[in-house]
Amino acid sequence: MHTRPMPAPSRNKNDWLHIRRDAETGIESVQAHFTGHAYDAHAHDEVLIGVTQDGIQRFRCHRSTHTSTRGRVILIEPGAVHDGDAIEEGGFTYAMLYLPQSWVRTALDGRLPAASAALSGRFRETLTDDDGLREAIVRAFAAIHGREGRLARDVSLHRLVDHLSDHWDHRAAQAAPERSATTRARDYLYAHIADDIGLDDLATHAGMDRFRLHRQFTAAVGQSPHAYLVNLRLRAARDRLTRGDTPADVATAVGFADQSHLGRWFRRAFGMSPGAYQRACTNVL
Repeated sequence: MHTRPMPAPSRNKNDWLHIRRDAETGIESVQAHFTGHAYDAHAHDEVLIGVTQDGIQRFRCHRSTHTSTRGRVILIEPGAVHDGDAIEEGGFTYAMLYLPQSWVRTALDGRLPAASAALSGRFRETLTDDDGLREAIVRAFAAIHGREGRLARDVSLHRLVDHLSDHWDHRAAQAAPERSATTRARDYLYAHIADDIGLDDLATHAGMDRFRLHRQFTAAVGQSPHAYLVNLRLRAARDRLTRGDTPADVATAVGFADQSHLGRWFRRAFGMSPGAYQRACTNVL
């Protein structure tokens, strides 16, 4: 298994990223501008909804390439692997809300017949031109990112969820997925996130030879087992950082060799250092 960390991408001096976190809901608001390569393929535990504010934003998600222009809405489910690039010299700017699954589940309860099951499904479209949803996202983002207070936040989020519920693919959540070798391998990685796992260990637990497992896992998930494990560690790191753990302690707890190792991967996926992310997340409402 390839474990050598890749160098972090260089950032253009005109790139910037602002992030805030609402302590009560756990919702993060991110506004960023990138030129060239923005971030590597990664996934989040949260539901991501946002709007391209300027420029052209190109990214891969669900094995398809998507191009978002000004005003288009982006919808990405938890665990969906995606990357990001600017394809014109001026770069692109976007505003995004990261909605925790627990918050979404509570918000959807009563709006969908099976809110918990819906979160195991996916959005009907990764990109949409729904004017009502766009306006709701813009308003909710302004309320949270602009610190307009709890009432403004709650009312705008209520309206947002009303629009968002129309975009869930209910059919995708009907049947429980079969426990395939890939599913068993993913469960093993979840359970041993901080361990030094080899491909043979994974294959033994999955009940399939290592070569077939690697091919099947990559085809099903969109990432190699190693890339998937790195993403699990990064998602766990974000959670621990928001709870106040030091980057050095976080690196050890989630399976990175040291703080520098965590930092290189964190910057590749999120465009900022673990320390900068933690400082931004202490700037709560």
